[in-house]
Parts: sequence; C-alpha cells; structure tokens
Amino acid sequence: MAYGKLVCRQYQCMTLEEVVVAEDSEDVLHVVGGKPLNGTIKVRGAKNFVSKAMVAALLAPGKSVLRNVPEIRDVHVVSDLLRLHGVDVEVDGANGVVAIDATHVQLADVADVDTLSGSSRIPILFSGPLLHRLGEAFIPALGGCNIGGRPIDFHLETLRKLGATVDKEHKDGIHITAPNGLTGAKIHLPYPSVGATEQTLLAAVLAKGKTELSGAATEPEIMDLVAVLQKMGAIISVDVDRTFRIEGVKELKGYTHTALTDRIEAASWASAALATHGDIFVKGATQPEMMTFLNVFRKIGGEFDITDRGIRFWHPGGDLKPVAIETDVHPGFMTDWQQPLVVALTQANGLSIVHETVYENRFGFTKPLVQMGATVQLYRECLGSLPCRFQQRNYKHSAVIFGPTPLTGQDIDVPDLRGGFSHLIAALTAKGPSNVHGISLIDRGYADFRGKLTALGAQID
Repeated sequence: MAYGKLVCRQYQCMTLEEVVVAEDSEDVLHVVGGKPLNGTIKVRGAKNFVSKAMVAALLAPGKSVLRNVPEIRDVHVVSDLLRLHGVDVEVDGANGVVAIDATHVQLADVADVDTLSGSSRIPILFSGPLLHRLGEAFIPALGGCNIGGRPIDFHLETLRKLGATVDKEHKDGIHITAPNGLTGAKIHLPYPSVGATEQTLLAAVLAKGKTELSGAATEPEIMDLVAVLQKMGAIISVDVDRTFRIEGVKELKGYTHTALTDRIEAASWASAALATHGDIFVKGATQPEMMTFLNVFRKIGGEFDITDRGIRFWHPGGDLKPVAIETDVHPGFMTDWQQPLVVALTQANGLSIVHETVYENRFGFTKPLVQMGATVQLYRECLGSLPCRFQQRNYKHSAVIFGPTPLTGQDIDVPDLRGGFSHLIAALTAKGPSNVHGISLIDRGYADFRGKLTALGAQID
C-alpha cells in the first residue's frame, strides 16, 4: 500500500498516512458496563443485500438508485471498487441513498483493486457483470471475517459452467474471460451457498438461453436481489425446492429500490436488550425476516412487540430460560444471530446448547467471554440433529453455555464483525470497565453503533 496516495471517503479526502492514524485513534472503545440499554435506535438496509445490489447496477448502462442504505464501511468499499471500474457513485449517507451510473464501465488497474481487496469478499461478485460488459474480469485476493472456510470454488465452477475461462494461475489473482459471452446451463450447488447463489444470478441474467440453479440459497437478502434484477428486466422464477430458473435477456436497465431492513443488526440489538436487562425499540425492524429469531427470543423469556414502525425488544424481569439452537440456512436459525444471542444465554438459568452447522470457526469469539466469567464449553461433536458439514471433522462447532454467570469487564480483542459486536454486548453486560480493541471492524456492518449506544444510555468513550 503506497503512502501519499489520496483516499476519498464521505465528505472528506485524506492521505493513507492520515487514514491509518485516524483509524488507530478510534480503534479502542472504553466501556463501563452493568447498565441496562434503554431507548430507541433505527436500523437501515441489510449489509448482506446492499453491497450485492450495488454490484447489480454494473449489469446495465445508466443510473440506479438504492435507498435505505446504511452508513457502513462496506458501502464505501464497494463504492470505491465501482469507481475503480469507471462507475460514477454518489453516496448520501445522511439520507441513506446511493446513486450509481454504470454507463462507462472499464477494467480497473490491478494494483488499485488489490489495495481494496483485503477489505471485502465482494470483488468475486463483479465477475458476471464485468464479463457481460467487458468480456473479462480480474479478481484479487479476497478479505472478510475469519469465521471459517468460505471457498470461492462454487463461484468459479458456476462461471465455468456458464462458459467462462478461469485462469487461477495469474500471479496477482484470478483472471476470468468470456470472449464469446456466457451461455445458460444447469447448475447444482451441493450446499446452499449464499455467495454462489448470488454469483449465479448476477451472471445468468444476461447469459444466452436458460439457467437452472438447484440447491440454491433463498435468504431474504437473495430474494430482495431477485426483486432488483426483475426491476432491471431479468426473468427469474423460484420454486419451493430451492431451484431458480433464469431466462437470459439481451439487456437490462437501471433500477430504483428500497433495501430490506438488516435482520442481523436488529437481532443483535435485541440480544443486547436481553443481556443487559434493557428495553430497546428497533425502528425499521420487520417481522417476516425475523420470525425464526423471534420464536427463540420468546422461548428464552424475552418479550417483543411488533408495530408498523419497528419492533420493541425487552427483558421482562425474572429468570431467562435455557434453549437448544441449531444454526441453518434460511428459513432456519441464522448463523449470524447465534453469536450475540450466546452472550444473552450466559445470563439464562440453566444449560443451553448451540450447534453451529454453517461456519466451523464461529465459536472462537467465546474465549473472551470465558475470561469475563462465562461458562462455555466447546465440543467437536454435533450436539444436535441437523445435517452438519463438520461431522467427524476436527472443528469445535458445538457450544454448551451454563448460566447465569456474572461477567466482569476485561480487555477484549475483536475477532470478526459479529463476534466483535457480541464482545461489545458482553462488555455492556459486565460489571466494571472493559477496553474493546479493534472496534473499527464493527463499522463494516453496524452503522453509527457508537451513536446508537450513546442514545441507549451506554457509558462509552
């Protein structure tokens, strides 16, 4: 990374030296816990959808407008990646609007793309749109949270089946070409991978002929992406057996769309209310995408009230109840929900079991919880009945949590986005002060979380 280069972010530009100093100074949050979180906060669009919708704008010349966009780092990373490809992007963070004009798309400089590649796994999804617009794409090394293997083999195999040539031996990354365009194909995913499903949708909508994708993921964020693509002119149908059928069209147009609310952030604040004996109204939260979480929240003993404006979550007093949870693809219990909820389960009266079936290293975040006083034991065995990819493999992917246990403030290092917010909840639950290091990682998925914590009465600086 070459210092002296100008980096532009919302409302300001600075050198990379200034970026490093600014980020270092803001990377530790001092928290004094033991106080209930009470008040109202607002949650905007889903991180796991917004970035993909921004990539979809690449498929069509002209202007697209995305609303209800959160002010998170991932939005700016994707904006910068789009700009490197000749796309005009305007981000109005205050009003949550992103305007994208993809009329003039070009190949980005490899070195420039590489400076941003470690910040996100989004570049792999540029493949389909760039192959359609330019006939080639370059994918650098990918970043993202260290929560377990997320191989891109599914992505590359999908592109090959659609007619692309993949050069994995390229010294700076992966070079993909499609000089004759892409052609529809039958594709089956052995696991309903969200990323591979998105890859197929983005690549198949302009491919010649029909594509049948079976074994696909059907998360709400994916269905919202389908809604965007349909607005652009795509023809996509989905069957109840997780099969998408895409009829390729010759051209697409720009879109205007309002993003669905981030169900992960909403559940994270709900877990914070439960763990701290608080009462939080999450404006913008919606019931349909959260029904599985709401059922578990109620089983634990939490209360909620659903209105047209959002959902109020609170701890009603008395003992919380232990539960057994298994993460799964939609409509199962979302893997991103379990980490913040585990913190609340340390305060439940009895033995809770969480079986993680999606990411093998998702329980790495529990070590600091134990140091704070929680009783959490990890197991390699599958403590559940759902089919699990990690059976007979050497991964600690089941957790037993015994509570209630008082937590005491500690110095904590943030391991990943969701684990980091979970540590923040633990610090807010604990008695005494905690220093949470690496806090800037949480900016990737939680917009203005410091401001929201202040609004809820948290003692932070």
